Amino acid sequence: MKTRYLMTCAMAALLGGHAYAAPADPAPDAATAPVEGEIIVTAQRRDEGIQKVPITIQALTGQTLSQLNIKSFDDLIKYVPNITFGNNGPGQGAIFMRGLSAGFAGGQSSATIANFPNVALYLDDQSMQFPARNIDVYAADLERVEVLEGPQGTLFGGGAEAGAVRYITNKPKLDAFGGHAEAMYGFTSGGAANNSEVVTLNVPIIKDKLGIRATIYNERRGGYIDNVPSTFTRSNDDPGAYYLNIKPTAGKCPNGLGTTTGFCTVTGPGAQINNSTTAEKDFNPVTYTGGRIEALWDINSDWNVLVTESVQHLDVLGVSSSYPTGSDFQPLKPLQVTTFVPSYDHDKFESTAWTVHGKIGPLSAVYTGSYLTRHIDNQVDYTNYSRTAYGVYYTCSGGATGWGSGAATCFSPATYWHDKVRNTHLTNEFRVSTPDTGRIRVIAGAFHEKFKVEDVMNFEYKTIPSCNAQNLAIALAGGQVCAANIRTIAGADVNDPGVRGDNTGFGEDVKRGYRQFAFFGSVDFDIIPDVLTITGGTRYYNYKEYEVGAQYAVRTPSCLNVPNGQCAPNSGTFDIGTHGDHVTYHGFKSRASINWKIDPTTMAYFTFSQGFRPGGFSRTQRSVAVGPGTAANGGTAQYLTPNGYAPDSLDNFEAGLKTALFDHRLMINLSAYNMNWKNVQFLFYNPAQLGNTTFGVNGPNYNIKGVELQMTARPTRGLTLQGTATYNKNKQTNSPCLVSNIAASPTFGKCITQVKGAAFQNPFGEVGSVAAFSPKFQGSGHIRYDWEQGEYKPFVQAGVNYTGTMYNQPATYLSGEGVVVPATTFLRYKQPGYATVDASMGVAHDRWNAQLYVTNLTNSHASTFTSSTEFIKAEVPIRPRVYGLRMGYDF
Repeated sequence: MKTRYLMTCAMAALLGGHAYAAPADPAPDAATAPVEGEIIVTAQRRDEGIQKVPITIQALTGQTLSQLNIKSFDDLIKYVPNITFGNNGPGQGAIFMRGLSAGFAGGQSSATIANFPNVALYLDDQSMQFPARNIDVYAADLERVEVLEGPQGTLFGGGAEAGAVRYITNKPKLDAFGGHAEAMYGFTSGGAANNSEVVTLNVPIIKDKLGIRATIYNERRGGYIDNVPSTFTRSNDDPGAYYLNIKPTAGKCPNGLGTTTGFCTVTGPGAQINNSTTAEKDFNPVTYTGGRIEALWDINSDWNVLVTESVQHLDVLGVSSSYPTGSDFQPLKPLQVTTFVPSYDHDKFESTAWTVHGKIGPLSAVYTGSYLTRHIDNQVDYTNYSRTAYGVYYTCSGGATGWGSGAATCFSPATYWHDKVRNTHLTNEFRVSTPDTGRIRVIAGAFHEKFKVEDVMNFEYKTIPSCNAQNLAIALAGGQVCAANIRTIAGADVNDPGVRGDNTGFGEDVKRGYRQFAFFGSVDFDIIPDVLTITGGTRYYNYKEYEVGAQYAVRTPSCLNVPNGQCAPNSGTFDIGTHGDHVTYHGFKSRASINWKIDPTTMAYFTFSQGFRPGGFSRTQRSVAVGPGTAANGGTAQYLTPNGYAPDSLDNFEAGLKTALFDHRLMINLSAYNMNWKNVQFLFYNPAQLGNTTFGVNGPNYNIKGVELQMTARPTRGLTLQGTATYNKNKQTNSPCLVSNIAASPTFGKCITQVKGAAFQNPFGEVGSVAAFSPKFQGSGHIRYDWEQGEYKPFVQAGVNYTGTMYNQPATYLSGEGVVVPATTFLRYKQPGYATVDASMGVAHDRWNAQLYVTNLTNSHASTFTSSTEFIKAEVPIRPRVYGLRMGYDF
């Protein structure tokens, strides 16, 4: 009932609303001011009014961002429907637009195995995107945010297959000294306090010639998830119990616990542990600290140079998810977890960007470039993996493990994974354009990009004693066996060669990336000046992609009872190849549109546009999917996992209408689109049937049909109604299958239908299936009223947003409903729709302003991402109700 009521409110607001393209500063005669406020955007690499751009675009001005208390990406997406966000916490997510998603998973190994994103993220002209970990840019001192929907492959390249999100900063002003300071303090319902400080200073060093603008910020968001005291007890019904194959004696297990499976969990020092050292209330605080300085030099009337230096440190403690059920199968309350090892994500980037504007004869010229370095240090509890068959292998010896003989003994199940990533990103672009006033307008340019990822990912789940001198002596004397520490293979091109630590059971050390160059051009031609315009453009791209490195794992017998570092890497330890993987992708992506200016306030358009994203590599090739045969193990492998996967692509057909009515009191933007997403990249991880490492493939095609409505109304002086609504119909259009590709298999060349004697569900699914992160309906509405009371300018505002039901993974993946101990990190869960409400009131006087605000007024704990990423059902909830006071001063 609550959701239905909130939806009624949303639809009421939508009767008057659009995407926050309101005037930057409402004038005294705001009732008759143009609704679009002449927001200037650069979606087509030209300065244009937002209502003249023939694509679906949403823009939020810097003032609107401030009014809506938008600082992080989580804040932003509440007000830009048709975007969904798969994330494991701040700085650990991927953006999806118009339902173009093949799912999302955990952060472990994402730098190595995750797909490149299909939504581009920019800070000015600098790319901030990364596989599964887009940078969470803190929204301080921004001129605007642009959200470009649909493929932007011609002007923005491979990362903009589904669209682009662009943060545009305020530039230095050369004629006046000024600045802004603001501070916030607030509270989180059921959690810790919040505070923030932002200071911006603009200084003209040489008036009208040289100026700088600097911004520094610090925000601490208090934690709200409790790591509650808990035990972790090995259960006789753990999947690992089957692996150990220990049967009860006289109906009883050694630990005295019963069994429904007919097997027993062994005793040992790891039979039960507790989290007394890590249990903590509100253990997931987040801190954003950073700054930006920009220097602008006006060389003369034709040339200027802008240099920007940015730095940000995102410090995330704990985990951002909650567990419905704890690690010992106890029911938990909302916003609670049970973890046993410290978890954190330290994410820092530094970047330098430069832009030169000038004129070459009649042509406008722009050279822009950037260099970014990013460091990620991410550790997450992985204790629940110890219940699985593969987890038992690294934490128990004896029994059927292969680590020695005799009775099975289990050691601590407190395990974790630790990922250290270094990313560098260099871009250079040069483009020229003819005057905007010409009947024929041309843009042409060249682009170069060098993207590098260096990933050292260690799964720290080996708790069997390592083979140091003392433990090795005990083992060789017939006592407790030891498992030697693994090393990278000799001669591998890795980041950190040598022996790994005592707890490393598996990992990879990989260098990955690409070098790209591209050429692009676009031409506008006014068939009838100021009435009918056609546009055509294309982009040639050439990607040279690579991946080199090593994969390593502790295995028996090579690592059994030998000195640390001396266990020889066995088969499968280094699968990427001594010369690595190298591939080149090249081709053209194009766009065309026709714009008809029906009258001075109304434009209709039709646009065809294409997008793409580069392919990638799997970290290993393995023979999996054991099927019928006569081999000693009862069957033969049917499938060799592919070494890599190719790009996918998107064709978009879009028609739209943009109009202002009633003397500009009402703006309506309406668009409809039909998109064909082809050769979609899928990641598979199904240990029981397809092996214990993730691999990527190209899968089915999808068709997405949708409509979007954006509205803004200003019916009376001071009253603004804004909103947007989107509807998507997403369907899989073909049904390939996983084909047996090993010649020795009796099923060679046929669809795989059975694995290990059990039916094998086609992982590519059926025609009509729905993609992940693709709600049918999303909507938001916002109402604001400004008035004057003497010298004071008060306001009140409220907003509501709704996201419909969606799934975290494609329909082809195994369902997580009713699964107590997941066997894969890719279980599929249904995420119910939800609504949230925000409200605020405030006043401005002279240079001062103050605002009381509340977000998530109804204190919803709805899940934005439900998954089995850490081998337990986890939900990333909406941040609870936050209320606070923010004050600012302009000088």
